[in-house]
Amino acid sequence: MLNDSAIWKSLQDKRRLTLIAGPCVIESEKLCFDIAATLKKTCAKLGINYVFKASFDKANRTSGKSFRGPGLIEGLTVLARIREKFELPILTDVHTEEQAGNAAEVADILQIPAFLCRQTDLIEAAVSTGKIVNIKKGQFLSPGEIARVVDKARSGGGKKILLTERGTTFGYNNLVVDMRSIPIISRTGCPIIFDATHSVQLPGGGGDKSSGQREFAPVLARCALAAGANGIFIETHPNPDKALSDGPNMIALADMPAVLKSLIKVFETVR
Repeated sequence: MLNDSAIWKSLQDKRRLTLIAGPCVIESEKLCFDIAATLKKTCAKLGINYVFKASFDKANRTSGKSFRGPGLIEGLTVLARIREKFELPILTDVHTEEQAGNAAEVADILQIPAFLCRQTDLIEAAVSTGKIVNIKKGQFLSPGEIARVVDKARSGGGKKILLTERGTTFGYNNLVVDMRSIPIISRTGCPIIFDATHSVQLPGGGGDKSSGQREFAPVLARCALAAGANGIFIETHPNPDKALSDGPNMIALADMPAVLKSLIKVFETVR
């Protein structure tokens, strides 16, 4: 039986690698089931603490014509079925205060998207649910600035806060990851997750969509673990080139076992 306290305790356990992974957006229930089943089996073999993630709505697509997902009601229904069938903790992102309350009825972890990480009302609504809240550091913030965001969350009553590094804007259509950010962000006392796939995204690099360099995601993930990250966030898909969102920076599902084995080696060495 999934338990909020047990999930939070597992996320704080520095002796065990955490993986937050799944498709960028809910394309279908079958896709989500296939990914959840595959990753649960792989993570169990490797001793990795696994959290399933998927978005019911991608509200920040580059183009207004791009696929956004099934929406709140249908999306949460799919996530609830995954949670029940596979007994996995669920993470999903929220974009409005109203969504935070609805998503909290299903998800174990509410995620504040990077673009919205300074939205005080949204942060307060998320932490007021009592759920674990994962705040993604905005591409426009320096590592030290995320401490002010944590202050907002804590002053709003948040006690279970994760922070996720996902790169910093570097010129046009590019991101860069400065691994000094991991120990700097760690000063907040929050567990630190590194978003390997969004860190290799090329925002708006595809014209009416973002591009990416997925081949570098495992490299940066290993570096982040060496720098002290508690866990890794990865978006994956059976066929990234046909994914409906963020395909260029997603890792193929078939490649995940090898990637995770390499991450475990780094994690265990530095620990």
